[in-house]
Amino acid sequence: MTEAESLGASVRLDVWLWAARFFRTRSLAKQAVETGKVDVAGQRPKSSRAVRVGEQLQISRGDETFDVQVRGLSEMRGPAPVAQQLYAESEASRARRAELRAQRAAARNGYQPPEHRPDKRARRLIRALGDIDAI
Repeated sequence: MTEAESLGASVRLDVWLWAARFFRTRSLAKQAVETGKVDVAGQRPKSSRAVRVGEQLQISRGDETFDVQVRGLSEMRGPAPVAQQLYAESEASRARRAELRAQRAAARNGYQPPEHRPDKRARRLIRALGDIDAI
């Protein structure tokens, strides 16, 4: 823990989410906070809310939900290994995300995309069947 963190330093929530690489841009992080996809200690915050070390965050991004504890503060976006040191994800959250990932992989297991584009004859057959969207 650095000296600034021990003195109760804080960073804006949207800046921290961007620096921790949960969102690509700060404006996407701000939008996620404003639309209720981020909770701080079970409450819906504003994007300008100060984040401190030790706080619990729940972040929804797409189908995934992260339960993390803030371990460090940063206002600058750095490399991914540095960003991963800013938070600690709970084991339950990791297991839940792995299970959802496995379910999505199993759901698409039966689909085999075509190896190449249909040729002229195949396109004519597709049109004759009336499935114009499959081109």
